[in-house]
Amino acid sequence: MNIKQYLVDESFQSLLWPARHMPLLTLRRVETILFRVRLVALLFAFLTAGWIVVDFFAVPWPAWGWLAAGRLVASLAFAFVALICGRANRKHDMYLSLACLYAIPTFFYLYSYWILSGVGLSGLTSSISGIYAFLPFIMIAGLGMFPLTAGESLIYAMPVILLEFVSGIVGIDALNLSELIGSVWLAAMMAIVAALSGMSQLGFMIALVRQAIRDPLTQCFTRSSGEELLEMQFIIATRSNSPLTLAFIDLDNFKAINDNYGHDAGDKVLLEATRNISQSLRTGDMLVRWGGEEFVVILPGAYCNEAALVLERLLAKGMGERPDGQPITASVGLAERTYDDSRDWRELIAAADQRMYSAKQSGKNRLVTCARAA
Repeated sequence: MNIKQYLVDESFQSLLWPARHMPLLTLRRVETILFRVRLVALLFAFLTAGWIVVDFFAVPWPAWGWLAAGRLVASLAFAFVALICGRANRKHDMYLSLACLYAIPTFFYLYSYWILSGVGLSGLTSSISGIYAFLPFIMIAGLGMFPLTAGESLIYAMPVILLEFVSGIVGIDALNLSELIGSVWLAAMMAIVAALSGMSQLGFMIALVRQAIRDPLTQCFTRSSGEELLEMQFIIATRSNSPLTLAFIDLDNFKAINDNYGHDAGDKVLLEATRNISQSLRTGDMLVRWGGEEFVVILPGAYCNEAALVLERLLAKGMGERPDGQPITASVGLAERTYDDSRDWRELIAAADQRMYSAKQSGKNRLVTCARAA
């Protein structure tokens, strides 16, 4: 499989399920969905309470009182969802907030029809009852607002479709068989359209994030996106009290390649070195082009000795050939969060950078680890 086919397949898989989403895409998606959930929750908090006035003219007492009480509870629940969304920033928070956003109208739908089942449906009351019947379809259509994968859209849509089916079976909507089939079919078709809309948004987001965070030549993470990754991984490692190792890699005598053979030859050397570095890394490690011929490897969950094994294998295998046939070599410095007692990722980078310069001064084409630098 060539690189283009791999990227296409990876992008397609990312539209089906979020397991392959890169951390920065997950972060952007969480921010976007939480913002939209908060916006919708605030809107429905006001609209749900405001509809009490409409019910007053259409629904007789005491049904109106019970509906008003249910609407006030639903409005408070929507307001609470909006409040927690403003303080949330994790993937778990995103899923929970979206689930709450859909659970509130689902329960209100069941509650309202239980109340209205005891009221004679005629005139304006019948029209209002018909509006309530559209609530499941509105909920399903609303999924199209969020950049969800196909699997996520299915998970959120299925309970609503089942609700529409069960409500028709038990007689909440008093549907005959043909009406029930048509209603469920319509709900399913709307779910598919909403899922396609969400996948379209997600695909556009994936393209934008990839364009923004990837170096156009090497396809490594750019320095700006690498800094975001470092900050994210450092926070995760600090909270879980787990190790986090950085490798600062500088290709040896790279300037001479550009000076003697031109920048095109230098670009080919960078591409070959990048490919060999990437092939030597573990799943979950991240490669950042820090600048020019400098690279940073982020190794989450690895202590210095574990990371040293990865980098020593890379140096032993080599990173390709220079235009003159000589091997591409590099000087590498390692730093680890707990060993170096770093207070933030910048201190960790500085320690790895310093050890990389120690490797340069010691003769190049070598690795200086945390222990050796002590």
